[in-house]
Amino acid sequence: MAASAEFHDRMLSLGLARVSEAAALASARLVGHGDEKAADQAAVNAMREQLNMLDIAGVVVIGEGERDEAPMLYIGEEVGTGKGPGVDIALDPLEGTTLTAKDMPNALTVIAMGPRGSMLHAPDVYMDKLAIGPGFASDVVTLEMSPADRVYALASAKGCAASDITVCILERPRHEEMIAEVRSTGASIRLITDGDVAGVMHCAETSTGIDMYMGAGGAPEGVLAAAALKCMGGQMYGRLLFRNDDERGRAGKAGIADLDRIYTRDEMVTEDVIFAATGVTGGSILPSVRREPGWMTTETLIMRSKTGSVRRINYRTPVESPQNG
Repeated sequence: MAASAEFHDRMLSLGLARVSEAAALASARLVGHGDEKAADQAAVNAMREQLNMLDIAGVVVIGEGERDEAPMLYIGEEVGTGKGPGVDIALDPLEGTTLTAKDMPNALTVIAMGPRGSMLHAPDVYMDKLAIGPGFASDVVTLEMSPADRVYALASAKGCAASDITVCILERPRHEEMIAEVRSTGASIRLITDGDVAGVMHCAETSTGIDMYMGAGGAPEGVLAAAALKCMGGQMYGRLLFRNDDERGRAGKAGIADLDRIYTRDEMVTEDVIFAATGVTGGSILPSVRREPGWMTTETLIMRSKTGSVRRINYRTPVESPQNG
């Protein structure tokens, strides 16, 4: 049976890179055009087409929403040829639709894959998130700590002053008190307008200068970020946040009984996974899709948690130039 076939992460990693590349190439044509929905739909269509070429029996566990809300790549959708291993897939065909529409930094196409049953089926609600990079003892920072205490604790673990710490936070009104408290420690804050998967990844990428990520964002993106950190190293914690009974009901449908549970990185992603991300607009992790007459070039980050390997793949492909009418 397909579901019992072995998950060969090494063999599947190149295929996953192609999926991410295709979505980036499709959405890149709409960078700066001001149409978020069109850019997202282009990425969805391309990602779905490529996924269905892979020899997997895949189920989308983190996707574009519930079936009635998303015409493609919805949660529970089956993808692949059905001839390979059973796999869980978490994806965001275009993480940063607003960033793409406005040609702002750090829009990515993102996808992760693991054995069936390896990823938390997070409902489409908010998640309180906290992440740091690799190299620290467990629970150096926790969600139970205040934002200021997290800064002081991480600074102590790094052997530096609080003023040497930089925290990445999503710029939203709900974070105003958190931002003020973090700044009261002397720490710096890098505010981002969108794209908190990239925000979490910044913690594990030393070149970004980010030490910690904190704040509330989408729970599905939290699982994707946990998959990235499982490959890159680092710690992450997440707690689902519910605004009403409808959202609590979504958690129940996803099989979540303990609504107050704090999940660690390895509880959100329980087995080894592969992760791919391709830059759409240029950022601190990946460059943008480069367009020139007759050609488009992408750069994709492909990672395997089993080995800790990180590859960067440059892909240059010929394209037809649009005809002037």
